[in-house]
Amino acid sequence: MPSASSPNRATGFDPVVVVTARDEADRLPATLAALATAFPRARVLVADDGSRDGTAEVAAAHGAEVVRSPRPQGKGGTATLAAKLLLQAMRAERPPVVLLCDGDLGASAGALAPLVEEVRAGRADLAIASFSRRVGGGFGFAVGFARWAIRRRCGLELDAPISGQRALRAEMLPAVVPFAPRFGMETAMTIDAARAGYRVRELPLELEHRATGRTLRGFLHRARQLVDIVGVFLRRR
Repeated sequence: MPSASSPNRATGFDPVVVVTARDEADRLPATLAALATAFPRARVLVADDGSRDGTAEVAAAHGAEVVRSPRPQGKGGTATLAAKLLLQAMRAERPPVVLLCDGDLGASAGALAPLVEEVRAGRADLAIASFSRRVGGGFGFAVGFARWAIRRRCGLELDAPISGQRALRAEMLPAVVPFAPRFGMETAMTIDAARAGYRVRELPLELEHRATGRTLRGFLHRARQLVDIVGVFLRRR
């Protein structure tokens, strides 16, 4: 069963932030510190996907709530645990915006404020950050297929279809939760949001994350991404 602790709550127009992480104990402190500076009164949940390096303990030490899967089940599954907690809480208290981000952003997480403002100002229902500078990566097969899949399934053209840095109106959650398993989460979220009539926009932001290069580990990671995205495409005919 997932576990959670709850030391803080959002107030006013602060977003609720869901940080997805697996074995990110080294970069997570900088990510959480940057989020605390950008959103000082935000409720922050760290969705820990069965980490073995103390990620959950680091998150709690930095004042975040921890929603932890006891064993790895993939990004989409663990993020769904956190989203379901938010859906329960929204019966009494509805935050204006939910911000989703990855735990490996480090100090660059402070650059996410424009993403939240895009939704808060009513210019988008789902705002997606594209990285203005590309670091690492492979040959682009997973990203390219995700672009094609989104275009075929809902007609949108995106530069960053699998970006995990996203702000959305809280009332959108029932339309996109449960998230698709593992790395299919972002592609499915975009398709589901567009099909439900929500407005999707991209913003280029100065962000950095843990890059996966052209190594065996990197290629295996991107192969798993591609498999999950193909699954999303096939299930959303």
